[in-house]
Amino acid sequence: MSASFASLTNRWSVLCSLRLSPPVPRSLPGTTHRGRCPAGGRWMSQTGENLRPLEGVRVLDLTRVLAGPFATMILGDLGAEVIKVERPGAGDDTRVWGPPFISSESVYFLSVNRNKKSIAVDLKHPRGAKIIKEVSCLSHIAANYLNAGKEARRWGTAHESIVPYQGFETKDGHIVVAAGNDKQFVKVCEVLELIELNEDQRYKTNKLRVQNRKELLHTLSQRFLQKNTADWLRSFEGSGVPVGPINSIQEVFSDPQVKHNDLIQEMNHPTAGRISVPGPAVRFSSFTPGGPTPPPLIGQHTVQVLRDTLSYSDDIIKVLLECKAVVQNKVF
Repeated sequence: MSASFASLTNRWSVLCSLRLSPPVPRSLPGTTHRGRCPAGGRWMSQTGENLRPLEGVRVLDLTRVLAGPFATMILGDLGAEVIKVERPGAGDDTRVWGPPFISSESVYFLSVNRNKKSIAVDLKHPRGAKIIKEVSCLSHIAANYLNAGKEARRWGTAHESIVPYQGFETKDGHIVVAAGNDKQFVKVCEVLELIELNEDQRYKTNKLRVQNRKELLHTLSQRFLQKNTADWLRSFEGSGVPVGPINSIQEVFSDPQVKHNDLIQEMNHPTAGRISVPGPAVRFSSFTPGGPTPPPLIGQHTVQVLRDTLSYSDDIIKVLLECKAVVQNKVF
């Protein structure tokens, strides 16, 4: 998050049904409120049907680039109202990351910003900062990364504490093998026809295999190179060892399971036209995801949020637009 957003990190928050209450409507000069949360703090859909898990949740999204926007997109998939705050003019950094582009829209941005509203607000303008404060919600989300007191290193597909538990190159591709216990390691050696490894005292336990990682992985890697991925998958079938291919992008999207689960979502974008993006992988038995809304243009929903969420009058919105505290996209 950039320095300009640093003072607002404690306001990036989620208002949800996880023991939190919805925001109490505040009286603003020249405004009226257009709706309240029902008793008990749980918002319901007007029909009461197909209620999504985060229905009635409002998320103020001050994130940029990838990790934050991806997380808030998932919240939007689950029914939350996600209000994405962007800089007037430039917007999210990823809007210009490319090629590839579809029309003038960055494919990178399109891939992680569906089901959101965009408001263009100048946070350096006093009235712009005030708007963000007024639409702020109640809780702060943070994450702690603990690594047992030592600096973590990169392992690629491998596992720091388990061997073998990683990807291996085959004759025509790659395969991931995850031997999570000693019995599974024995099975791996049987499938690979390397029975002698089971008798090697250096590899009797996982702790020993981790200590002798280099020698063991060299032997396994040489063996995996001798067959195609499909042949190894057939050999491991029924062994009880978790294995799987490392697919190319084309193989991923042509996979029967991907098609069966409707993991590709199509939508009409106002400037890019018909686009396809990876959909949410999580499914709930209690609701069926509705049609997604396309990634927004910069400031596409500025006036809508000011009017419907903050109940600003048209006169106040006009003043904010004229003083450039906010910007509304001209396409809408």
